[in-house]
Amino acid sequence: MTKTATLPPGGGYHPGSRDTGVVKPKGTARIRAHEGLETIPMRDRKPGWLKVRSPGGKNYLRLKQLMRTGALHTVCEEAGCPNIGECWEAGTATFMILGDVCTRACKYCAVAHGMPTELDEDEPRRVAETVATMSLEHVVITSVNRDELADGGARIYAETIRRIRARVPGCTVEVLVPDFKGDERALGTVMDACPEILGHNLETVERIHPDVRPGGRYWRSISFLGAAKRLNASILTKTGLILGMGEESGEIRDAMRDLREASVDILTLGQYLRPSPAHIPVARWVTPAEFEHWKRVGEEEYGFRHVESGPLVRSSYHAKEQAREVEAGAPGTIQEVMEADVPAPAEVLGTWRPGQQLVQLELGRPEPRRND
Repeated sequence: MTKTATLPPGGGYHPGSRDTGVVKPKGTARIRAHEGLETIPMRDRKPGWLKVRSPGGKNYLRLKQLMRTGALHTVCEEAGCPNIGECWEAGTATFMILGDVCTRACKYCAVAHGMPTELDEDEPRRVAETVATMSLEHVVITSVNRDELADGGARIYAETIRRIRARVPGCTVEVLVPDFKGDERALGTVMDACPEILGHNLETVERIHPDVRPGGRYWRSISFLGAAKRLNASILTKTGLILGMGEESGEIRDAMRDLREASVDILTLGQYLRPSPAHIPVARWVTPAEFEHWKRVGEEEYGFRHVESGPLVRSSYHAKEQAREVEAGAPGTIQEVMEADVPAPAEVLGTWRPGQQLVQLELGRPEPRRND
């Protein structure tokens, strides 16, 4: 059974309430960070280390049929994950709940952008049934942004976790959530369901963040993870950065430092792959040796409990091992959500155009509230 989603008072960043059900373009593929930079044409051949075999094994085909039968979506398919063959052949998958149309227009993401029309109340049950059919030991649940919902979809996340636990005792659950517009009550709803891992991706460094994630805010994402650790320190927190968008090495270090102030436990690092000509181009190919370097830096210099780093790494890669082997740390110095009431760049100026200054209000390092 479905019901029509309603727009809460105050609204949120979304394509507009009148054009429901229509997938919209994500604006220009050009961003300020690429001005004067020689980016990589989409037709150029990828390095050998980024080549993977096309999926098509028996287990992959079986799982694909299961997803279609249950009318479910996976981020593996919607985001064009390069590891889909490897993971599905191993009997693991990342479910994408709350539909397949996102209310935000991130410049790197292959998921469709538009205004969703319905909220599927039966989805948690179907996900749990599919997890049982697949005999999964660990499941990852993520979603599109649903900014038109009062809680951003947090209630559906919590219900999905509980349904899986009831249907498949012993299965560990990881969630990769949106920022819920910085709403700590929504975060608390998910945390109360006690997933083993609470993930929220930062995606890129502070300078590039307003351009590629115009519906979000850099410090909101970092502090959201810090607040999750304050709410329940026994739950692992996790985030991911995509490299190759134009970031510099010092900026990667800054992002690591900022994340550790929020006591993020697990960091994933992977290569940006351009989904289509409508998305921002790749600024550079990051070598396997550099990914190995950043793993050492993250773990040995900044103290992440685990760094999963490689060209084809995505958020849920080796997630089962992380849930079982990594020990959660204590809360950090950043424990309260910042910038929940500050508009995102898209809410200020909309889509950036060449020559236009994209404003990130209160740009820079805010003073975090600290619990003594």
